[in-house]
Amino acid sequence: MRLTPLLPRRILRILATTILAAGTLVATTTSAQAANAPNPTEILAALDHAAIPGTAYGVDGDQVVVNYDDVVAASTFGRLRAVVARFGAAVRVEYMPGTLTEFIAGGDAIYGGQYRCSLGFNVVSGSTYSFLTAGHCGKAASTWYADAGHNTLLGSVTGATFPGSDYAIVRYDNAGISKPGTACGKDVATANDAVVGESVQRCGSTTGTRSGTVLALNQTVHYQSGGTVRGLTKTNACAEGGDSGGPFIDGTKALGLTSGGSGDCRSGGITYFQPVRAALSAYGVNIY
Repeated sequence: MRLTPLLPRRILRILATTILAAGTLVATTTSAQAANAPNPTEILAALDHAAIPGTAYGVDGDQVVVNYDDVVAASTFGRLRAVVARFGAAVRVEYMPGTLTEFIAGGDAIYGGQYRCSLGFNVVSGSTYSFLTAGHCGKAASTWYADAGHNTLLGSVTGATFPGSDYAIVRYDNAGISKPGTACGKDVATANDAVVGESVQRCGSTTGTRSGTVLALNQTVHYQSGGTVRGLTKTNACAEGGDSGGPFIDGTKALGLTSGGSGDCRSGGITYFQPVRAALSAYGVNIY
């Protein structure tokens, strides 16, 4: 039997010291690389500063995901690429078909001025009844009606926030209007925050009821109009012009108000909604 000769103790000590030093060097290098990795806050700040219309972004795990629309693809993609280039693999850039716009249009449902939007949730504070809709709708007109001819008054806007957030409240001034506590045909009992992966429905005056999944939270969206909204929830439930302000729900849970998005309900699209709890808190009202 052949035996491997034992190394002298002095040589063993030298080898052990070398191995430990190498291990320390590897660990130190890895820590330095981690320390030099772009911080998501830094990336978001750069995107905020650039404020490129037609982009939307948020944090997904260890990356910042940036979506861009057709207008960016055709005209300002080079500018977007220049912003994110220095962050390397910490940023993932994805194309979003269509144009990122607020979903406001002319048609039927709730009407103000020359615009059509959708009613979100009926709310109450004491004996005062109101409804929530999108902030960009509330900024577009101060009085809203139930018909295109402006014959049946609904009420007056008493608060609207856009850009920044996207919610508005309209006080019912017509006592003869029915004010059911339903949304998308379901009794809505509570207001909740959405979670990624949650199945949702949204409904609006253009496309009716559509289903989808929550893809991401706390998204910043730079609409092509120039309005920037933060804290939105990203979904793959489609929507179109006139659906703005309509409700997002999960069963009997109120989740949010349709803000805007890209694409349509024929080829598919991405829609962002304003979490409803922020609106309820801002106006001191409750869903009933």
